[in-house]
Amino acid sequence: MSHKQRISSFAKLAVLTAGVMAMSGAYAQKAYLEITMKVDPKDRPAAAAVYNKYKSPFLTQVAGAQSKELLIRDEDVQVLHGFSSASQAQAYLKSELFNKDVVIQLGPLLKAAPEVRIYSAN
Repeated sequence: MSHKQRISSFAKLAVLTAGVMAMSGAYAQKAYLEITMKVDPKDRPAAAAVYNKYKSPFLTQVAGAQSKELLIRDEDVQVLHGFSSASQAQAYLKSELFNKDVVIQLGPLLKAAPEVRIYSAN
């Protein structure tokens, strides 16, 4: 999968997930956006650098942002974002910060299209 295909897949998954979750998260008091990425171990320091670079702007500039955690497993890397609502998580997936900064910088590090999920919590 080429770099452009991975970025395109990332963006399409984000939009699809946001649309599906719009109905199920309407009444939740809190939401989580989970992005799971396949990143080679040698590329994980670069992925962590992208996470660190955008953590503060995410927490200070994105409406409803409450937390952001980097989770590392042998098989993948996850970023768990906390929001006040599912609609705010969906809005972040459409934001310039996400699409023009985070996605562009992570794209070359991805070995497959990432999995994007939004969870609602009470």
